[in-house]
Amino acid sequence: MARDLPDLSHLVVEGREISLRVTPKAARDRIEMGEGGTVRVHVTAIPDKGAANAAVLKLLAKAMGVPKSRLEIVRGATSRDKVVRVG
Repeated sequence: MARDLPDLSHLVVEGREISLRVTPKAARDRIEMGEGGTVRVHVTAIPDKGAANAAVLKLLAKAMGVPKSRLEIVRGATSRDKVVRVG
């Protein structure tokens, strides 16, 4: 798991939806802030049986400082472009 994650605690607002661009099978786990407020998430997990989605939620939760149970993928479960809602 990545050690130097950006502080995304400012995104923790109940009901907020966050647009993500996910890159599975990356060289290392990391998060970058993209243009227009899009968050780019790179995970080493492969997109098989939800492994990459689980890795994305785990990494995002760590960067936001919340339990991963507060995050839910609401759109794009099988796509690289996802929307995650903070619960």
